[in-house]
Amino acid sequence: MSDVPASYDEYAETVADPRFTDWLRERSEPAWTDAITHRFTRELGAGTLDEDAYATYLVQDYAFLEALVGAFGFAVGQAPGIEAKRPLIEFLGTITGEENDYFRRSFDALDVPESRRDDPDRSPTAAALVDLLGRAAREGGYAETLAVLVPAEWIYREWATAVATEYGNPDTEPPSDGADLPFYYAEWIDLHAVPSFVAFVDELRGQLDAVGADCSPRRQRRVEELFRRTVDLEVAFFEECYESAPDEDRG
Repeated sequence: MSDVPASYDEYAETVADPRFTDWLRERSEPAWTDAITHRFTRELGAGTLDEDAYATYLVQDYAFLEALVGAFGFAVGQAPGIEAKRPLIEFLGTITGEENDYFRRSFDALDVPESRRDDPDRSPTAAALVDLLGRAAREGGYAETLAVLVPAEWIYREWATAVATEYGNPDTEPPSDGADLPFYYAEWIDLHAVPSFVAFVDELRGQLDAVGADCSPRRQRRVEELFRRTVDLEVAFFEECYESAPDEDRG
């Protein structure tokens, strides 16, 4: 990060085709690379991820889902116009439908008891992510909300498309076609590597590019802080899933 200008205006003078979200991503290094190349994502793609660790991850991610739905619902109200609102509404349909169904089937396959599925104690990182989403919405506007939503979804697109290419089909057919993965690994990769999700993240980035570039320098710094905090928490979220795994499985 030390070589990346601290202000977006300075950054825009150093690159041929500046994007506000590229500046944010570069300012979040090295945590960004840590997130998209994490041991968790590599083991998930290879099918070597400990199932207890994955169950822990899914339970916490499902607990986070309600807050994520709320944040996207809030963003729908903030978005400037129907064209900006449409992809957010469509994504809400995906996470409350297809993705919710994935969680329930995976919990069944991994023998996660009902009590653990529906009323878990949030991990410190999951709680911090929920708090960050809430504060970004309450204390800011559309740019602040996107500052948390964009990295949360963009990171998943980046690691999932990389894993799908390495272990599955580069055209993002279900990775189990190319690697013998259980469905709860294969579908989680596929959900975040399919063309519709890739396009959604592009749309989300485009909206943050537009509103972020027009923010005052002071507000841009606030957006950057939220973006970087989200990336840091995503790394920590992956790390936490190993806490319930046996000691010999930890790296």
